Amino acid sequence: MWRLAFLLLALASFENFRLYLTDGSFHMVREYKVEEDRVRYYSIERGDWEELPLTLVDLKKTEAERGKRAEEEKRRAALEDAEEKFERAAAAEIAKIPQEPGIYFVHENKLVTVPAAEIKVVSDKKRSILKVLTPIPIVPGKARLEVEKEHAAISAPSAMPNFYFRIAESQRFGIVRMKPLKGARQVAIWQMEPVSKQVFFEMDLIEIFRQQLRGDLYKFWPQKDLAPGEYAVVQYTEGEGYIQAWDFRVEGKPDAR
Repeated sequence: MWRLAFLLLALASFENFRLYLTDGSFHMVREYKVEEDRVRYYSIERGDWEELPLTLVDLKKTEAERGKRAEEEKRRAALEDAEEKFERAAAAEIAKIPQEPGIYFVHENKLVTVPAAEIKVVSDKKRSILKVLTPIPIVPGKARLEVEKEHAAISAPSAMPNFYFRIAESQRFGIVRMKPLKGARQVAIWQMEPVSKQVFFEMDLIEIFRQQLRGDLYKFWPQKDLAPGEYAVVQYTEGEGYIQAWDFRVEGKPDAR
């Protein structure tokens, strides 16, 4: 606001503008005065007061252009003021997020940390848990990646939550809708290609918007409201088999999906 006031004051006091004549020419002036049938003006070119007959001066064109310039300056100042407010708000937003890597959201002006989930690999062949994923084990063929319990401990603040992700390494991340199981939730299906030995994930990924606030800090949110159910923020690397999850739930009556 102070910038807007300063610019308007400067505009009113020190603006140089064109004083148009009826023949289409103009003088660059700092100000002018109409005195009876004469126009006195301060010439920028000569640095002194001069005067002309009023009949030779096009005051209508002069004031129309000055008004247009004044409106442009107001819009520019308002835009700069809005940008400054946005930058201050963004800085305050970033300052709330801890330096430690993790997933966070703000609810009722309080920072909430989403805990990392323990992902387990369940082999369809052996029907047994192979290992907690830290790091993920190399399992040939297909396997199911699960999180224990049917519901996450953390509830999202809304159907379109804003998450903050302080990442330790540059990897893919997103929101996945988890499949309900008896006593657990499925994060993804693990699939290893037999020839290349590369690992890929089959996941029900949700479309999201993302914004990089700082080098290692991202803000992201779903493009549409999340239906009630179980979800997880996942960070993963295709081909290498790395995956990590932070689970949460959206309250309400689950849909049929």
